[in-house]
Parts: sequence; C-alpha cells; structure tokens
Amino acid sequence: MSSSSSTSAAPAVTTPSASATPPTNPVPAYAPPLTIASVKADASENVQKTFTLQGWVRTVRAQKAMSFVELNDGSCLSGLQILCSSTTTDNYTLLENNDIATGAAVRVTGTLQESPAKGQAVELAATSLELVGVVVDPATYPLSKKRHTLEYLRTQAHLRPRTNVIGAVARIRSELSYATHTFFRGHGFWHVHTPIITASDCEGAGEQFVVTTLLGEGAEQESAEELEAAISEQGSAVRAAKDAKSDDVQAQVAKLLELKEKLAAASAGPADPNDVENDFFARRTSLTVSGQLNAEAFACALGKVYTFGPTFRAENSNTSRHLAEFWMVEPELAYADLQTDLSCAASYLRHCCQHVLDNCAEDVAFLDKNVFQRNDENEGTTLVERLQSVATQGFKAITYTEAVNLLLESGAKFEFPVEWGVDLQSEHERYLCEKVFNGPVAVTDYPKDIKAFYMRLNDDGKTVAAVDLLVPGVGELIGGSQREERLDVLERRMREMNLEPEDLWWYVDLRKYGSVPHAGFGLGFERLVQYCTGMENIRDVIPFPRYPGHADF
Repeated sequence: MSSSSSTSAAPAVTTPSASATPPTNPVPAYAPPLTIASVKADASENVQKTFTLQGWVRTVRAQKAMSFVELNDGSCLSGLQILCSSTTTDNYTLLENNDIATGAAVRVTGTLQESPAKGQAVELAATSLELVGVVVDPATYPLSKKRHTLEYLRTQAHLRPRTNVIGAVARIRSELSYATHTFFRGHGFWHVHTPIITASDCEGAGEQFVVTTLLGEGAEQESAEELEAAISEQGSAVRAAKDAKSDDVQAQVAKLLELKEKLAAASAGPADPNDVENDFFARRTSLTVSGQLNAEAFACALGKVYTFGPTFRAENSNTSRHLAEFWMVEPELAYADLQTDLSCAASYLRHCCQHVLDNCAEDVAFLDKNVFQRNDENEGTTLVERLQSVATQGFKAITYTEAVNLLLESGAKFEFPVEWGVDLQSEHERYLCEKVFNGPVAVTDYPKDIKAFYMRLNDDGKTVAAVDLLVPGVGELIGGSQREERLDVLERRMREMNLEPEDLWWYVDLRKYGSVPHAGFGLGFERLVQYCTGMENIRDVIPFPRYPGHADF
C-alpha cells in the first residue's frame, strides 16, 4: 500500500523580498521633433542630411511621375517644398490617388538638397510619405489656395491660424508675450496672478459682465405643469411599491419629495438676480476690467510686480478697436513717482519693438507687404520703420495743457473739437505723433475730472499725475499714473466720484499701513500686437475674438 497522499500538494507561494527592487521604466527627457524653421536656419550645413518632418499640406502640384508638396508646420512663415517621386518615394500612391490634399497632416522623411526653384534655397527629396490626418472632403475644406478676406477668416477662427497672415500674427504675439516676461523679470519684477472675478470696478465705467448663479437656477427649473405630472406619476409608483411591499419604497418616496420641492421652487418663480445675499459670493461680483488694484497690494509688499492676464468689458461696441475680452499688462512699482513710471513704460515698449525686429523678420516683412502697405494712411512708411521709431527714438514728453495748445494752434480740422478739460481722441493723439513730433510722445498731467480716482492729485488741484504714451499710426498704447498714496486725499477723491471708501476698504487700508509713493501703468496687449503687425482690426490679433453677438469657438 502506497504511503503517498491521494491529494495533490498545494503550489508554493512566493513572497517578494522586502529588499527586492521594483521594476522601473524611466520617463525619457522630452525631445521635441525637428521643425522646418530649425532645418532651414542652418540650411547650408544641413544639405545632404536626412530629416523627418511633419506638418500640414498647403498645396499639392502633381506632374506625371513627380509631385511637389508645400509643407508648413507653423514654426515659420515660408514652409518647405517636398519633392516626391513615383520611383523613390514610398507610398507615392497616396498622391496618385489624391489622398493627400490641401489641409492634410503628413509626416515625411527625406534628404535636404539645394533647390533650383526661385525663392527657396532648399527642398526635401522625400524617400517616404505618411498620411497622418486625412481631409475627409477636400471640396469642403474652408481654406482654399486663393486669398481670403480677414472678415471671412473670422468665421473660420479654428482654421485661420493655418493661413500666412494669422500665423504670422500668432508668432509675433507669442514673441511679444515672451518679451513682456523677459523685460519685467530682467528688471526685478515679480509676476502676480490677480483675480478674474472681482467685487470692484477699477475704472468706474460700470461696463462689467456680472457673475451670478441666480439666473442659472431660474433657467434650469422645469415648468409647474411638467412637475405636477411627474408628481402624479411618481405618486402612483410609490403606491405600487407599497402594495408590492417592495424594498425600494423609501427610494420612491424620496424621489416624490424631491419633485414636490422642485414644484414649490417653480411656483415661487425664478430666482431674483438682484438678491445678491443669496448669490454664490453673497455680494455683487463681475469679471474684472483690470488687475491694478490687487497688484498695488502686492507691490506694497514685494516692491515691483506685474500682472498679465485676461480682462473683460461689456461695452456694446462693434468698432475695430474694441473687444469684450482682452489681455492687459499691468506693472506696479513701489517707491516710484510719475517720472519713474514713464521711464519704465517707455523702456518696456522699446524692448518689445526691438525684440520683434530681432526675432520676427520674416513675419514682419510679409505683413509689411501684404497688410501694412495696403493701408493708405501709412504714407509710404514701412512696418520696420514704424517699429524702429519706437525702438530707437526717445519719447518726447509734453503736458496735457501743452498738447491742447499745440492742437488748437495747428489750425487742423478735427472730427472732435479740442478744448482744455476734454479727453484727447485718437485723431488728436495721432496728429501729435505724426504731424507735430514725427515720433512717439508722452502726454502727462491730465485734468483730474477725466481720470480715475486712484491717480495722484497734483499740487495745482486741477490735474493728476497721469501719463499716456502715444505712438504713430495708433495713438495711445499705454496709460499710467502715480497712485494716490495720501489717505485723506484718496478718500476725498473717491467721494467726489461717487465712490464709497468703505466699498474698497482693503484698498484704502494700504494707505493706513506703511503707505509709500507708488506708480504703475496698463497696456492693452492686443493694441501692442496691432502696432507690431500693422493689423487694422483688433479682432484679428487675438486667437478667438469676443465682441457683441459673437462668442463662437
């Protein structure tokens, strides 16, 4: 008789050693793909080298056994011509079958070679071609090869970055953003993120977008008739559950009670949007028109700060100069007066214009030829010359009173009459730059009644320490001031402008606890982009413009 057991032995269980090293799969460092711009930057050195590039097809020109594809990846304006051959290019049938059309996304590998074609130094002789993203119906692709109007391109805002004009504007906008950060960082400023939702109106214009949850609650309510029908139906469901002694009686009853609560709310009518105490923030709030007041608080602790973010204004304007959503650059400097503020603003503008001249030559040349020179108002001035006028010339400074006298003495006819005490219009500002001084101008010391409450009152009691920087072709680009640091004067100015200091108690507090002279300015970023690109309509220098009746995309 065998002594072995009739049952099989249980498998051994292996317990990992506490000292065992877990498997690791290190994440590699990010290696960005090659771009057309980088390949073309050292074209002479890269000839006869093999590259893999990817991008979107601008045009396809097919011949018997050869095709020419213009490829652009957004890294530069001009793109690269791809030479495809039926004998040397893998997947050439994609071209023979018209699978690769304008707008398609492709990846191509080939050898860079000198090009015999006029206007291009090199081209890529493709050895392989891959279709990454197909154009479903080439006949409906909105961006044909022909020139499109800027008005039409606004209806295709999701695709218009693929065009030469908007692509060039986007690259310059990006460079200006980079230049903004490098300037302020290089001058010891700290970047501060100020709130988008605010309970204060910095400019006092009252044209703000209200933030509320009350309207949403009212809009989402079902009608009383619908709720009554649902309650009747749910009552039957409760009775049926009780008769069947079902386990979900409590759940059915809870649903019935919820419906009755909704009916009570619907019978009471929609929520009152003016009932701010029951709103989300328990007070009236809006989207910000400026981060200045909050930036001042941080400047009075960190010394020098700047904000760079979106701002909003509910101004029902359909002009080429206004947007409902736009970006502002707003630095604030502690221990600074108006002269320091003006010097900082002028240096910042010079830095930005020089940065564009140094880094965006191809895009600037294209926009000069295809956008800027088409505007008769420029009178032969090139876009490069416009940028150089700010980058290399110093700002000439005059007072508001001197500016008004110059305009009155000029004998020029203006649409808006000029007199002391009224704000300067764009036509007045441009006249000063283009006709009187032939260059950028800084206008200081405006009448107090046309400026904001926070601007420092001058000793004459009539003007404030404000400054506007004006440039040819545009007019005002920057507005700034020395801030009112004296508690009694600030409170008096607020009351004169029908503002209660208690409503901005925290801002007033800054004048109670270690107040110092300080100053700052604001620049509408889109206007700077307009100036540097020559674009006439502000809707064409922001990716997805928001203006009355338009919030698509």
